[in-house]
Amino acid sequence: MQTKIYPAIDIIDGNCVRLMKGDYDTMKVYGSNPVEMALGFKQAGAEYLHVVDLDAAKNPEINNRKIIAEIIRDSGLKVQTGGGIRSQQDVDVLLDIGADRLIVGSVAVTKKQEVYEWIRQYGGDKIVIGSDVMDGKIATHGWMNVTDEDIFSFIASYLDHGAETFLCTDITKDGMLEGASVSLYQQILTAFPGVHLIASGGVHDMDEVQKLRAMQMESIIIGKAIYEGKILVESLFN
Repeated sequence: MQTKIYPAIDIIDGNCVRLMKGDYDTMKVYGSNPVEMALGFKQAGAEYLHVVDLDAAKNPEINNRKIIAEIIRDSGLKVQTGGGIRSQQDVDVLLDIGADRLIVGSVAVTKKQEVYEWIRQYGGDKIVIGSDVMDGKIATHGWMNVTDEDIFSFIASYLDHGAETFLCTDITKDGMLEGASVSLYQQILTAFPGVHLIASGGVHDMDEVQKLRAMQMESIIIGKAIYEGKILVESLFN
């Protein structure tokens, strides 16, 4: 399996932003035009893009879907997107605007039966299960709520219902540029051989990218390291 690289764009109020450990109070704006940012990634050689609607993650009444549709249309990148996906209508809207696959997070914890049905209906290649982890436990709703369910039983329950791909973010690492949660990923890959695992959070240099590639991660999401100049985006695709 060749590991895919997903540069990340997080959107709040139409701006490209990054948070630290998911805390909205730590927001830093890196650009006011997500479409332009996406085109820059495309020019650098990207094929894939990770877009998170942080407004919708906090409040599903507010969303940036118009911008996401523009990114998909204008860049031609294969966009995986998440944030505020709470209903089948949300799934339909995002797939209709051309999203390549959807990351379902909080609702995958709170409404499992519904999400099992989405996987059955749309396929395990379209519905990615987001698993945000705090000290081994699953967290939801922009990481404001930590549940009692551990990451391993959570993944097992979804594999039993046709899920193929899991995006795993270690909240303590996200946006900190202190390294990805390599040991957690290794444990998951050992427990579930052949699972498609997406690394997210804390990736900070090219050495780490190579290490994650060698582990056969399905893909790697890289955000702040690009925006802070720790990783040159061109070097990811050459």
